[in-house]
Amino acid sequence: MDNRSIGSGAAGGTGVPEDFAVVIDARLCVMAWSSGAQALLGHTAEDVVGRPVAALLAADLPQPAVRRLAAGEPWTSEVALRHRDGDRILVRLRGAPLSTGGTGSLWLVTDATVTYTSGPRAADAAELWDRTLAQLPLPVAVYDHRARFVACNEVMSQAMGLSSEEMEGRTLTEIQPSHKEMDRLQREVLRTGEALHSEQAPGRGLGEVDEHAWSVYLTPLKDLDGSVQGLSALVIDTTEQYWARRRLEVLNEASARIGSTLDVTRTAEELAELAVAGFADFVVVDLLESVVGGDEPEPVSPTEQVVLRRAAHASVLPGCPESAIAVGEQATRPPHSPAAWALRTGRGTRHRIGDPVLREWLAQSPARTEAVRRYGMHSILLVPLRARGVTLGLVYLVRHRTPEPFGDDDLLLAEEIAARAAVSIDNARRYTQERRTALALQRSLLPERLPSPTAVDLAYRYLPAGSASGVGGDWFDVIPLSGGRVALVVGDVVGHGIHASATMGRLRTAVRTLADVDLAPDELLTQLDDLVVRLDREEGPDARGSTSGASGEVGATCLYAVYDPVSRTCRLARAGHPPPALVTPDGTVRFLDLPAGPPLGVGGLPFEAVEVDLAEGSLLALYTDGLIEAADRDIDRGLGLLRDALSHPPSGLEDICDQVVRKVIPAAPADDIVLLLARTSALKPDRVHTWRLSTDPALVAGVRRMASDQLSVWGLAELAFAVELIVSELVTNAIRYGSAPIELRLLRGDTLVCEVSDGSSTAPHLRRARSFDEGGRGLLLVAQLADRWGSRQTPTGKTIWAELPLPT
Repeated sequence: MDNRSIGSGAAGGTGVPEDFAVVIDARLCVMAWSSGAQALLGHTAEDVVGRPVAALLAADLPQPAVRRLAAGEPWTSEVALRHRDGDRILVRLRGAPLSTGGTGSLWLVTDATVTYTSGPRAADAAELWDRTLAQLPLPVAVYDHRARFVACNEVMSQAMGLSSEEMEGRTLTEIQPSHKEMDRLQREVLRTGEALHSEQAPGRGLGEVDEHAWSVYLTPLKDLDGSVQGLSALVIDTTEQYWARRRLEVLNEASARIGSTLDVTRTAEELAELAVAGFADFVVVDLLESVVGGDEPEPVSPTEQVVLRRAAHASVLPGCPESAIAVGEQATRPPHSPAAWALRTGRGTRHRIGDPVLREWLAQSPARTEAVRRYGMHSILLVPLRARGVTLGLVYLVRHRTPEPFGDDDLLLAEEIAARAAVSIDNARRYTQERRTALALQRSLLPERLPSPTAVDLAYRYLPAGSASGVGGDWFDVIPLSGGRVALVVGDVVGHGIHASATMGRLRTAVRTLADVDLAPDELLTQLDDLVVRLDREEGPDARGSTSGASGEVGATCLYAVYDPVSRTCRLARAGHPPPALVTPDGTVRFLDLPAGPPLGVGGLPFEAVEVDLAEGSLLALYTDGLIEAADRDIDRGLGLLRDALSHPPSGLEDICDQVVRKVIPAAPADDIVLLLARTSALKPDRVHTWRLSTDPALVAGVRRMASDQLSVWGLAELAFAVELIVSELVTNAIRYGSAPIELRLLRGDTLVCEVSDGSSTAPHLRRARSFDEGGRGLLLVAQLADRWGSRQTPTGKTIWAELPLPT
């Protein structure tokens, strides 16, 4: 929208028609409308005669003009008028009352052209000097030694809205109370005799409609003896320079404020807040639907509606009442709308409310039309957000409280800010996409649901790191083992991002594989350490140029624990991981004193396992270092907070997790956090039966009967046939190929487990027997009958086990 300054009151303007004249009656309605008025404002006489003058004003009259109008006195003032097409026109007009013979006051409004004439004789030097001051195009005023007004030229009188006679003898604060600071500066000049210069922020004088910025020069006036007799005030309009500096400040502020986070929504909010603080009254940031989700934006179709989502808005009014939709809601734009055109072309546009294309678009939404009418919106900028050749969204900048419409400089400023913000939004979008991918990968590599072993009750919390740190490599697992035992695992891979998540997935898979082999905790960590060293050599920065050792780029910590519900013991080992917390049934909390062990990836150093007796109902808390570490506290304080959170635990494990999260975890964790709680149970003695056997093969038949009888006691007679065959094969193999002592054990837990132990460490191997082989079919038969089977090493030899599901 244009803002025109016309007439002698504007610098250099001469565009008011000579025949401009308007007659206004006592009700302030138009009675007569000249052709010059029609040429200036575009309204015909039929359009305006009989209508209130207020409908033609773009701003209120200055107060001096209002007072003279009310008093019936002539007035001269700046007036902001509204053209028929919506443009704002600033002119200087003169109003003169007309005698009506008692029927009320009439006013004749004409152009306030000011002319200066010289006398018939040649002017002497003093007269020329007086005329120079009087006709100087800059406001000049003179004050006496008491800072009281003496005289001014016509331009200053126009700016102040008062004549010299009206201001004579008054101080500046008596003339305009808002000028207290300038009055203080005047008295400082009179006191010190030194000139002062002051830059005044935009403000509106008594005789002005628009705000102006001024550069004021205060100069002392001295006599021949050097005594200060008064001062002069020279005022220069620096409005354009002020706004140019302000635009540079806004650009600098944009560089500092926009893009402080890698969050799309927050970046949009920063853009909206900056634009409102800088040069707009209401700002909306709409992003393409795909951008909000972190996806690659698609080109805008010339024939289909554009789907946008409100990312942010800001306003000079509290609560953004101008907005027709809320943040987060979806907005569609027709393909022929100005918004869709700006998105397709990538070019910003400047509009006034009266533009036909804008009026047509606004008419499609009653809410938008009502907002425009209610808040007096008059000027709009549509600026696309483009980065790296891709359009991400659109910024709407609106003015309604600022009387000046947007100009070309404002459009350039908005485009520059939008370009900087678009790069930050695109960076945030790309980061969101990468983080979402890494998080999806990490989630897929973590257990979807925990098993429900008889040995322990479980609960956990997994909290990814905040967006500033990226997805990490923390993991946990619960692995059912043979004999009703259960393995609890918590680990943490060094670093963040997709690479850390992928390494975490490898290590979790390796732990599961090694756990299936039933390695002891210290042996498992040794094998895992070798794997990490190998990964570091193959994938570290020195992989192509050195094989001398590990680079340290791939590393991890891990805690591995195996709980046996029969013996109620837990065997644990850790590799540089924080110690677990143990809560005994009486509520005592202590951190288990385990040998720390080196982190995985160091290589060559041993790990040591510790066995702990656990009373039934004990609570084990395993966690990663993100739970106890934070930027504003040390580890000891974090351990203390965890101890306090576990000292008075609620009854349910889920409630305990919530209490730990609430009391221990920092507000914005910088690392992933894993918390795994396990409350131990014991397998009752009547669910375990053990027989010590001799090496006599003749005992096998009796062993089958004893197992069958025990199944009958447990109410599992329907499993007797399969169990007899399994027991027969495993005991026969132990007698034939093993050594004393030989032991048979049946456990009834979630499943039925048959275990045969002997003193030999030689592990059996399943092979397919050929047609004429006499042996080799025993283990194949066991594998067919059992749901799972395997072997594990023991301190005295080995144990072969087979697991059958219980009848439903």
